[in-house]
Parts: sequence; structure tokens; C-alpha cells
Amino acid sequence: MAKARPALLAFAGLCATAAAQPVDDLGRWHAGAYSYSAEMGGFAIVGISGSGRTADDPVVLVQEFYSASPATLVIRAERPIRPLGFAGDFATGFIHMRIVTLNNSGLPWLEFEFELQEIRGRPSTFGDGLSFDQRRRASANISSDRYAQYSRDFEPYDRLLFHDGHTDPLETATFEFLISDFTPRWEFFLVQDPAVPFS
Repeated sequence: MAKARPALLAFAGLCATAAAQPVDDLGRWHAGAYSYSAEMGGFAIVGISGSGRTADDPVVLVQEFYSASPATLVIRAERPIRPLGFAGDFATGFIHMRIVTLNNSGLPWLEFEFELQEIRGRPSTFGDGLSFDQRRRASANISSDRYAQYSRDFEPYDRLLFHDGHTDPLETATFEFLISDFTPRWEFFLVQDPAVPFS
């Protein structure tokens, strides 16, 4: 437990600094032009800050995972949708994200995968315009402090897999990426799936 205490203290500090806007009555956390919700269960959002307009001002979402099962983050536009509008005043479909995740599952995570879905449970396709910065082959917007490598799948899914690393129980992992949607919708989904060792 002594080894885990610094990580927990750092996580508590992140929660304190990230809680720029408290959760609303619907359980949605607001940052920039969008809201974020853990309403489908399996994890909890504990803080949020930033606007998501640029890589220097990403949405910083701090969360805690209670298991190693997939969990879905619901993202909704809370301002008018206008793809060519000024980010912050409008939901443009572009969000720079930094997700800080506490592993409270009791199991180490060898990989961590994100999948975008425009319709819940249905794979995203090229035609829906939603992706992890798909127009750039080597994106400078993608990184993690726990995983040295990443790979992206675009068809028939929009998946981003972080690998070559691990996150032990009670440690945090930070993931950064750009969500781009050239035909923005008012609601979409980010499925998060940690991979654990086989027994």
C-alpha cells in the first residue's frame, strides 16, 4: 500500500484541480462545448477541466475504473453544432482530450483500447466522419504516459489501442488524443476497454 499511496495522492490532487465545473443534476460533467457522462456504469468521472479547443487546452477528464470490463463514456454537444464555428462557442466536432484513469480494478492493464461509436453498439464507419484524427497517418496528438506504442483501426471500426506498457492496480494512466467528427452529431460514445493478463 505504501507504493500505491503516492499515486493515490497524485490522483486526489488531479481531482481537486480538474473539478472546474461540478456535475449537473443529470450526472453530466461540462467542459467546453460538450458534456461527459458515466451514466452507463463501470467507472466514475471525478473531475473535469479545460475546453478541448487546442492541444494546449484539452478537456482533462479524470476518472476511476472499478473493473477491467469495457465502459462507455457518453459525450454530448451542449452548444449549437457548427463545424466551421469558433471552438468553445459552438460544438465543432473537434475535441482535444486528456483522459487520466485510476486503475481500481485490482488487475494490471497490459493494453488500453478506445473505440468511437456514433450509434451505441454499432461500429463507426468512414462515412460517419467520426475518428481519432483519421486524416493524419502519424498523429502528434496521440500519446500515453504508460504505453509506448499505439495503433489505430479505421474500418470497420474507429479504434485506438495503446500497448507496450502496463498500468498496475492503484496506478493512473494518462491518454491524449484528438477526436474529430466532420459531420458532428449531438451525441456519440467512447468505449474504453482495458486488457488484463490471461490466467
